[in-house]
Amino acid sequence: MNGSAIAASGLRKANKDKIVLDGVNRFRMPRVFRGVAVTALAAALLAGAATPGVAAADSRSLPKAAAGQDRPELQKAVQAFVDRGYAGLQMRVHDQRGEWVGSAGVRKLGQSAKPPTNGRFWVGSITKTFTATVVLQLVAEGKIGLDAPVAGYLPKLGLDRRITVRMLLRHTSGLFNYTGEYYDDGTVVPGIPAMGKEWVDNRFRTYRPQELVRLALSKPARFEPGTDQSYSNTNYTLALLLIEKVTGRSYAEEMQRRILRPLGLRGTVVPGVRTQLPGPHAHGYYRYQDAGQWKVVDVTRQNLSLLAGAGDMISTTQDLQTFVSALMGGKLLPAPLLAEMRKPHGKLGYGLGLFVQDLGPNCGGTVFQHNGSPPGGYGALMYSSPDGSKTLTASVTSGDAAVDQAQEFPKALEKLLTAVFCGGQAD
Repeated sequence: MNGSAIAASGLRKANKDKIVLDGVNRFRMPRVFRGVAVTALAAALLAGAATPGVAAADSRSLPKAAAGQDRPELQKAVQAFVDRGYAGLQMRVHDQRGEWVGSAGVRKLGQSAKPPTNGRFWVGSITKTFTATVVLQLVAEGKIGLDAPVAGYLPKLGLDRRITVRMLLRHTSGLFNYTGEYYDDGTVVPGIPAMGKEWVDNRFRTYRPQELVRLALSKPARFEPGTDQSYSNTNYTLALLLIEKVTGRSYAEEMQRRILRPLGLRGTVVPGVRTQLPGPHAHGYYRYQDAGQWKVVDVTRQNLSLLAGAGDMISTTQDLQTFVSALMGGKLLPAPLLAEMRKPHGKLGYGLGLFVQDLGPNCGGTVFQHNGSPPGGYGALMYSSPDGSKTLTASVTSGDAAVDQAQEFPKALEKLLTAVFCGGQAD
């Protein structure tokens, strides 16, 4: 089932039990995992090929204390994604037992090699957490007011002066999502194509951030600023423009200067119009309909200027682990602003660039997370305990099999979270 089918039909039957993320409808998770589903575009757009095999922990990339440790519950959870039809998954877990990395499935369809455990991948909306962190650093420096009107910094855009910086970061601005809006009554207001044949045919097109924002501003707002909450990529592309205006430097330069270089995140890139994943990587595929026929295309190369500041970054499981651990550990933001970032708001349980999720008392209680995916081929996971001592980072790749996303992804994700945060005790 592809994104178009979900948007047009399947989720109409589940309006009471869904959320809307990245402009595409998402199911809520069952039981203790409600409120997460899969963010970005992963739930609607990932489709994979089932292939056997799990790679054991790669001792070359692990500390000596962690190399070779037997974690069968983690191996089974990784394999579960492949068994449900995804092409592959690489995962890294850091907890009190040390660090474990593993992978399952294949790096590329038609080959036997498993996904590299140090591979690069498109992280999608995990980019939003990076963007929010830079904005909050500028708030800490007094260069941006969290509750100041965005129009005061970007006067030429004609923004509603009621929209504040805080509203951008927690998706309460009401601004139209430039990749399309999907309403509870089944109404769809299209934006820039981010699914189906139209996206496939235009996946190398370059977009400028101003172009994306102006498209969004040409559409009616979803609601009055501050009166509701709806996930919108427009908010974070505006945050990119805000960063550039206040600092006088490009978003990529500021990200490098403030986060990537200080943390040594050598595998993380703000690609701009770059279409190629650098270094080792698994391939991602997209299944779509063309003239009534199902087709599969390798979408490893794509131009994610479509999601500037909102979902365009490249990273690794190691870099995401380092980043989220540092963020939760208070190394990137002063305590008062980290507390603001982690304060859940509204029906999405979204803080400032983070989802706040309650796993229940048997699973360690609250975790902070942001997942993501570009329009096709990849999904990324990033979870952390409040102090950053327990983390899960992963990349899922899709293949050529038809997968019922609404059913299969939540089940596989729940198994994964259970294995990491619940000690593997849940069924």
